[in-house]
Amino acid sequence: MPRSACPSQCLRFRAGRAPLVPDAAAGRRRRAAIVSPVGISGGGASEFGSDAGAGAAGRQLNWVGILSIPYALSQGGWLSVLMFTTIAVICFYTGILLQRCIDSSSLVKTYPDIGELAFGRKGRIIVAIFMYLELYLVAIDFMILEGDNLEKLFPSVDFHVAGVKIGGKQGFVLIFSLLVLPTTWFRSLSALAYVSVGGIVASVVLIAAVIWVGAFDGVGFHERGVLVHWAGIPTAMSLYSFCFSGHAVFPMIYTGMSNRKMFPTVLLLCFIICTLSYGLMGVVGYLMYGESLKSQVTLNLPSRNLSSSIAIYTTLINPFTKFALLVTPIAEAIEDTLHVGKNKAVSVSIRTSLVVSTTIVALVVPYFAYAVALTGSFLSGTA
Repeated sequence: MPRSACPSQCLRFRAGRAPLVPDAAAGRRRRAAIVSPVGISGGGASEFGSDAGAGAAGRQLNWVGILSIPYALSQGGWLSVLMFTTIAVICFYTGILLQRCIDSSSLVKTYPDIGELAFGRKGRIIVAIFMYLELYLVAIDFMILEGDNLEKLFPSVDFHVAGVKIGGKQGFVLIFSLLVLPTTWFRSLSALAYVSVGGIVASVVLIAAVIWVGAFDGVGFHERGVLVHWAGIPTAMSLYSFCFSGHAVFPMIYTGMSNRKMFPTVLLLCFIICTLSYGLMGVVGYLMYGESLKSQVTLNLPSRNLSSSIAIYTTLINPFTKFALLVTPIAEAIEDTLHVGKNKAVSVSIRTSLVVSTTIVALVVPYFAYAVALTGSFLSGTA
């Protein structure tokens, strides 16, 4: 593809800075490149082929946001669906622009590479900071999600440790962090990457379970909602943006596809499926619960109900397979920066520290919608 096809920002260089060339120094930079959000070295090829690449795109776009999309609709009102659709179209188009940026230079393999090509070394660092901070916040979202839904299943449970009483939600967050910690110590996450394909199936099961609750468990679809709620538009926009924040992994998916010409088609298919899934869940949830919707639609479902339990358990399983995929890229970036990647003890310590820090933040900021909205408005939109 000619260079003119790439957005002008991708071809701009700082004054006095030589363009990137594939010399020995560039090779060293690539080997030390910050890792991608799917846990693959920035200098290597993706583990995914074209088919798995499609699955990776779908997984990135279609899980955490699906729980909060009804709440987002309740915040913005029915007219915010237009904003939701607009954001989907914009995100699809910017995904195509990323493809053009990658085609403009053989050195571009990851999202930080695009930042460096456009703005120099500082651009790489800034892009990497936003990218990994987004992953970090999504890991926190998973912690809060687990605590909320386990408390929904076991509302009367409290924990007592060394004479100290710990609330049910806080206790479940701590238990989840202990259970998921060993998965972050593994070097190769190929198995988890493919197991997490189940996230797509889980999304289908979740939507079906929620619809079943509305149709057959006495809830119904009787809420009218409001046309527009101006005060809630910023929150709705932030949550909608989060739903389509998969751009950080698009470069790795694209460069790893066996047939790169299929990328626009794959991307379009993923966005259509995800937009329809989000839209269906949002409309169904809003018709079921209206203005009383909580930050996760599963928290509104009736207690001790089979279909509700299926929806909640489906929600709980997914973070166990994906948490390590979020934390490992951050850990590898730190290890590469400190040149301690070969030291297993230091590597385990770094990963453990990341899990501990996400747990602390999840306990301090326990409201799921706030964490997701922050990720969507400040990080996903900026990236």
